[in-house]
This record gives sequence, structure tokens and C-alpha cells, in this order.
Amino acid sequence: MAYDTTILFRDDSYLKEISATVIAVNDRGGIVTDQTNFYATSGGQPGDTGVFVRSDGSAITIAATVTGETKEEIIHVPAPDQPVPDIGEKLLLKIDWERRYKLMRMHAACHLLSVVCPYPITGAAVSEDDSRVDFDLPDVSVTKESATAKLMELVNANHPIFTRWITEEELAANPGLIKSKNVRPPTGTGRIRLVCIGENAAIDSQPCGGTHVATTGEIGQIHIGKIEKKGKENRRFRIRFGALPEGE
Repeated sequence: MAYDTTILFRDDSYLKEISATVIAVNDRGGIVTDQTNFYATSGGQPGDTGVFVRSDGSAITIAATVTGETKEEIIHVPAPDQPVPDIGEKLLLKIDWERRYKLMRMHAACHLLSVVCPYPITGAAVSEDDSRVDFDLPDVSVTKESATAKLMELVNANHPIFTRWITEEELAANPGLIKSKNVRPPTGTGRIRLVCIGENAAIDSQPCGGTHVATTGEIGQIHIGKIEKKGKENRRFRIRFGALPEGE
């Protein structure tokens, strides 16, 4: 049986802690609550970690967050040897904000890279310090220096980043919104979440269920650390925080 969770991070990525009620505990100890601010692993972004604080002040450490039978069922996976909450118990859900905020900045940076390199995306993975985006890229003239410079132009312009929803029919009528070469957004709910950059989405707009910062300026200093050849026309760009090191 799948449970539906009210997924709060879709509309507000900045919710560091919320109150929620336990509605299920599966046979592996995974905890399902009526609502959550914890992001579940999906689309190349890892799930949140953090703690659930109980009414007596004790805490349940959450080591991972994943989806269940559907994308609407969010399962919080406790670390080993953690206590099991009761059904109906009220908890304070606190994400590891320092880790989440890095992931939000990185994920937004990946979106900017897809603007700088407007080629089909063949893969991506977001992490706290070194993320990657793979492109079907025949143009070998792109360098880490030129890509970094264009990325930082977008960062320094401090463009707004926001979400909006469209219908599945609207997406079907605008296939250019999908940048991934191999993966299509999940359908069946009737609506698709877009992440938009720039006033009136002038810079970018693409389907995405992840968490992002509210402005490009929040991303901070970033650079392309490496461009790797992964096939005849497949290039892997590695994004890292900080300025491009001199002499590399």
C-alpha cells in the first residue's frame, strides 16, 4: 500500500524544519509522515539527511530519504539502531541544512550549465562538492575557461529562480522544454513542475523536481574543474565550488 505525503519542498526549498505526524513505518523501518520537507533521491539529486525530534527531546537520525511505490510516497530511512516512532506520533523534522543548501546551489548551477551548453543532456549527478552534467556535445571548442566565464556571468547577474506548474498537455506541446536526451519527466499526475530562471523565465525553463536556491547569485563562485570525453560526442562537465584554479 502506497501512502501520499504532502511534499512541501516542491513549493518552498527553504523549509529547514517542520512538524509532521507519522502515518506509517514499513517493514525495513522506513518512516512515512503526512508531510515532509525532506527531499527524496531523484533526478540525480541525493535525498536529504537530518533528524526527527520527538516530544521528549530525543532524536531519530535520518540517513537517507527515498521515494516509495510512487513519487508521492516519501520514505525517511533511519540510521542503524535508531528508535522506531509510533503511528500517530508527532515529530519535528529537521533537515541537515548546510548539506541541503550546498545541494540547492549545485543543482541550480547545473541548470545554468545547461544554458551555457545548450546541447542534449545524457546524464547528471548533483553532489555537495563536485557535480557533473553530461552532454551530447559535438563542439570540442568549448573549454572549462570559457564555460566558467559564462557561468559566472549568469551567477553575477543574480537572476531570480522560481517554479511554476504546467499541464502534461502543455509540456507535450512544448517538447523543447525537455533537455534530457534519454529521460522524460514522470507523468500521470496531470501536471509538470518547471524550474525557471530569469524574469519571465527569460534565461531558462525546464521540468525538474529538485530543490534550488532563489537567485543565481546565491550559487556563489563556481567553476568547471574538468571536461572529460566519455564517447565520440559525449562530454562530462564537472562543476566545483570556488574560483577556477590558476594554471589548470
